Order: sequence, then C-alpha cells, then structure tokens
Amino acid sequence: MNKAKDAPKIEFPCANYPIKVIGQCIAGYDAIIIELMRRYDPSLDVSKVHAKDSAKGTFRSITLYITATGIDQLEKLNAELMSLECVKMVM
Repeated sequence: MNKAKDAPKIEFPCANYPIKVIGQCIAGYDAIIIELMRRYDPSLDVSKVHAKDSAKGTFRSITLYITATGIDQLEKLNAELMSLECVKMVM
C-alpha cells in the first residue's frame, strides 16, 4: 500500500496550519522568522506564536500558525526559511 496516497489531503486555504522552525538561538531569531512568515501570511497572529529554547540554549524552536493557501506557497516558504543561515530544520 502506498502511504503517500493514504495521507490526508489538505484543503486550501487551510487556516491555523502549523509550521515549526528550529534554528540557532541568536539575538532577533523570533523577529527574523516572524518577518519572513508575514510575507507569506500578512494576517499572521503573533499571539499564537510559541517559542522555546533547547535545554542548553543552543537552539530555539518557534511554532507559528499561518493560513496556507497552497502547496506552492508552502514549498516557497520552506525554501526561503531553509536559505537562512540560522535555520536548521522546518517541520
């Protein structure tokens, strides 16, 4: 059985689509990520943003909820996030 075919389909637009970005814990990390995300979703609600440092303070994860408008938007967003030197992973 092909698991990709069995995966649930996302219906666009999809409100409250979670994106978790993990990167180096540097000054202004949250602001950098939020600014980039706003280019893809100008209505981004920063009150829903959740950020957490790793136990040793080396890395920081930030979870944001956007309105996903399509696969193209998500692929471009992922590529732009991964192009940032401070970002290590996008989920």
